[in-house]
Amino acid sequence: MVNCGEEGTKCYGRSCLMPKYRSKFEEQVCGKLTKQKVKFKYEPIKIAYVIPETDHTYVPDVILPNGIIIEIKGRLTKQDRFKHLYIQKQKPELDIRFVLQNYKVKLYKGSKTTYGEWLSKNNFLWWEKVIPTKWINETRKAKQNKNIKHFSYSSRSNDGKKL
Repeated sequence: MVNCGEEGTKCYGRSCLMPKYRSKFEEQVCGKLTKQKVKFKYEPIKIAYVIPETDHTYVPDVILPNGIIIEIKGRLTKQDRFKHLYIQKQKPELDIRFVLQNYKVKLYKGSKTTYGEWLSKNNFLWWEKVIPTKWINETRKAKQNKNIKHFSYSSRSNDGKKL
């Protein structure tokens, strides 16, 4: 590549190429600069920035009368894992536990880590297939899940059938 001295161009031997602009408007504005013989560089650098945090909500699958939150998972996606790490860090008073369809499933193809191993490593309690009776019978801890609105529990399931 040879430098012909023209800003914003790439030259190969005798032919100079103007930069490819992202829009016609950019091309028009930069074209005027070139006609005015103003030296400039088109998109010469990348500037890093952080997108400010965004608000999200989480809807638990089940909340037991003792305040324990149960998340029922067939798949534990990367998005789910990040979400629960954020919640765990931002809401440490919540007692969120997982019931997995199969704890032996790998996080992704080629991973050595299973769902169960990931949950254990990140200090989440988990069980396979069913909510264990010991969780159901566990007594409420003083600070546990105090931000959850409490509602009356009946002996009916969500579909209205008696349990």
